[in-house]
Amino acid sequence: MTRWLGPLLVLVVSALVAHWATLSLAPGVIMDRALSALEDRGVAMHAFTAPQRITPKSQQVVRSSPDLFYSLCRYDLEDPDDRLSVTMAQWPDYQSLSFFDAETNNFLTSRGTGRSIAIEIAAPDAASQEVTKSPTQRGVVLIRRLAPTQELFNAAKAASAGDACELLTR
Repeated sequence: MTRWLGPLLVLVVSALVAHWATLSLAPGVIMDRALSALEDRGVAMHAFTAPQRITPKSQQVVRSSPDLFYSLCRYDLEDPDDRLSVTMAQWPDYQSLSFFDAETNNFLTSRGTGRSIAIEIAAPDAASQEVTKSPTQRGVVLIRRLAPTQELFNAAKAASAGDACELLTR
């Protein structure tokens, strides 16, 4: 019985290390692949990109809703003085503005039904305490607007012309 104690202990420790590594590293790997896929699809850095309407053929990263209009902006706050200024234009129905860090965490979301929203985020190591800091240097900003018909999708796309995602360097 004691001769199995050593191998059993190695098995348990190995399983715990593998579990910890998966939980610690998987979100960063997933988001890195997602950011690369978004770049390959033409999603701009520091500017919103309004993709085509979601269909089963166009879904790549996650299962998106065909009832929503999505607008995406990739960001990279490489300098501690960098800030990202984001504006979500007015839309009469449901809309939300969400910020995701490089570890897939949604660190800030605002709902703006019937109104415009402007938010600034700062680099993770910024000295300023006056704005929300991104937990990581890179990430994605996502605007969702309820647009269940092609007519509303076209109207949401027109409204998205007032959206802005701009890198501010001090």
